[in-house]
Amino acid sequence: MTSLSDLEHLAEIELQEEDEEEDEEEDEGEARVADAPSSSPPPLQSLASHPYYDVARHGIIQVSGDDNYGRKLITFSSCCLPPSHQLNHRRLLEYLKYTLDQYVEMDYILVYFHHGLRSSNKPSLKWLREAYGEFDRKYKKNLKTLYVVHPTNFIRIVWNIFKPLISHKFGKKLMYVNFLDELREHVNYEQLIIPADVVRHDEKLREAQKSGAPPPAKTPPPRPPLPTQQFGVSLQYIREKNREAIIPPVMQQTVTYLKEKGE
Repeated sequence: MTSLSDLEHLAEIELQEEDEEEDEEEDEGEARVADAPSSSPPPLQSLASHPYYDVARHGIIQVSGDDNYGRKLITFSSCCLPPSHQLNHRRLLEYLKYTLDQYVEMDYILVYFHHGLRSSNKPSLKWLREAYGEFDRKYKKNLKTLYVVHPTNFIRIVWNIFKPLISHKFGKKLMYVNFLDELREHVNYEQLIIPADVVRHDEKLREAQKSGAPPPAKTPPPRPPLPTQQFGVSLQYIREKNREAIIPPVMQQTVTYLKEKGE
């Protein structure tokens, strides 16, 4: 069974690999991308007196009209997150709650644009756990759907980490969206505030799909073994990770089990 710490370690590795892929894409299309804006934050003049100006000025969270049933749309864009050392994530959580408090008495929709989340700007998993804990029934009850746009393996690993904390009822509200066009079936797409970086990323994904050609063959770098891994690693590695134990823990535990349970 994979432990929580192993999953968190795996999530970090996955995000680092996604960072490397993003860096390669940016290098290939640098000239074209440089001519386009990366996002469209709200006018600074309108935010000067905002109680959360330090967070709101980045345009991370936006209220974007209504869905096809008249429910308020709220978006969260990862590509607008500045580097972690430039943003107080506690303030980010407070600002998110401040925004939601204006709409949670009615049905509402959340749209999360995952593209642009990097190792350098992501909130910690501890922060995510604390955030989920602070969103009590008031916030969860009237949330009708959480759309996760352009999900990656990192998202799926994080979902597995949070599964024990998430109710079955809330889990059914999650919907993965692979392409922006899929949102048209559910929301008033023209009202959505979508960062230019997200639009460009969607175009790249669609071009790759239309070509039908697989991405350039690339041997992924070998993933480092997990701290508790005991198969597929050397005895020396197991010994170093288990306080110089002479006998691998899995063998010790097997022998102990047989002694206690065997007949």
